[in-house]
Order: sequence, then structure tokens, then C-alpha cells
Amino acid sequence: MARNFSSEIGLPPFRGAVRQIILASVAIYVVILLLMAFAPAIGQTILSLGVLDPAHIRQGWLWEFVTYAFMYVDPLDFALSLLGIYFLGWAVEERIGSAAFHGLFFGSIVLSGVAGFLLSLTGVIGRGTALGSGPATNAILMVFYLFNRGAPIMLFPIPIRIPVKWIVLFTAAIETAYLLLSHFALFYLILLLGLGAGYVWYLAFLTRRASVNASERFYGLRNGYYRWKRRRAARKFEVYMRKHDRKVTFDEHVNYIPPDDLDPKKKNGGSKSGWVN
Repeated sequence: MARNFSSEIGLPPFRGAVRQIILASVAIYVVILLLMAFAPAIGQTILSLGVLDPAHIRQGWLWEFVTYAFMYVDPLDFALSLLGIYFLGWAVEERIGSAAFHGLFFGSIVLSGVAGFLLSLTGVIGRGTALGSGPATNAILMVFYLFNRGAPIMLFPIPIRIPVKWIVLFTAAIETAYLLLSHFALFYLILLLGLGAGYVWYLAFLTRRASVNASERFYGLRNGYYRWKRRRAARKFEVYMRKHDRKVTFDEHVNYIPPDDLDPKKKNGGSKSGWVN
């Protein structure tokens, strides 16, 4: 029987949404590296179009709220971001499913980017540009913590099991220090915002209460749509019957009322049915 190599050496499974995101990121990064090496002008143009730049957003380049997550220059940033997605993302995806994981990844990217852009409008913080999937990696870390608050994990490549709470706090502290040292650069700002985006996304979409509320809203909208269709069909039927000199009546629930049920002299206590109550 074939054996899974990743399982043999204790690596997480490489599949699903995590695999798709990592492979897409690797492919795009390889293209950027080759262009920067052999066609620097084209490579710089792609980076300029893809990175998150508040000046570009003010000109309407809204796609940068998504594309910046796949733009990389520094190999170390690239490797650390994807390692975080790989080592933590699989556990989150197993818990919430591939579709919800895609939502978490892109939702946290957009939320962090939008919040960073709005803060950059102050002219004090959020300077420069931002790139990379670091905000999504931090959001995944936060969601992993919220699902496994007391769980210890091994912080690669350190062979020591550390409570995930301390990893979240350590990550926030390091990125806050970089934010201060860089004079509030947008790059480090959206990394911190990624932790907050993960928390917001967890509360809004990943808790049981959020799932129940979303289900109730969906079925409420669906039932409201069907009631509207019934009322519309009833009105059309009334118009059609009036053209044929006949009158039909519907109650408040759009149920048809036979003419006999409208007779005030009807027996059985005025019941709308033929049964004796």
C-alpha cells in the first residue's frame, strides 16, 4: 500500500485550499523572480500593479486589495508566510472546510488591506506599500488559537512545544516593534491588522452562533422571496379572474378563500371549512 510521505516524517497533509493557495503563490513568485532577472521593467510593472499602494487605491486600483497577497520580493518573507499557511492552515481547513478557508484567506486579506488604507489617510501611519500574504497568515494563526486555545504547537524549526497563546502574543509583539521602528510602515501595519481580521472573521462567520444566524438569515430571505412570489401570483390571478367577471379572494397568508366561506349566513359557527369545530 502506498504511504503518505508527509505523514511518515510528521508533516501536515498538503491538500485542499492550503495546497491551492501555496501552489498559486509559488507559481506567481517564480514568474516575478524570472521577470526581475531577465525583464526587470516588466517585473517592476507587475509589482507596481499588484502591491497595495494607497496612492493607487485613491486612483481606483481596487484590485490591489487582493493581489498584494501574491506579490513577493524578499525570499524570506515569502517562505515564512507560506510556512505559516502550511503548518497551521491545514488544521483550520480541517475544522471549517475548504470553502470557508478560502473565505478566511481572502476575507482577511481584504479586511487588513482596507483597514490599512483607511488608516493611511491620516497621513501619520500606514506609509509606503504592502505586499505578501502575511496578514492572512496572521489571521489563520488567530483562528487556530481561537479554535485551540490551550493547545501547544511546535514552532518550526524550534523543536519545542509552545502554547499557541504565547505564539500569538510573541507575533504581535515582534510586529509591533517593527511597526514602531519603521515609523508606522503600511507593510507592518497590515500584518498586525491581520490578527484583528482573523478575530473578526472568526466571530462573524466561524462560530456556531454565526453559522446559525447566517442560516436563519438565508432561510428568512428565501421564505420572504417565496411569499412575495405567491402574493404576486395571487394578484395576477385576481386580475385575470376580474377580466372574466369573477371575483376571487385570498387571506393574509395568500391562501385562496372559496366563495362559500365568505357567506355570512354560513353555518358551523362561521368555520372556513366543512368540519364541525
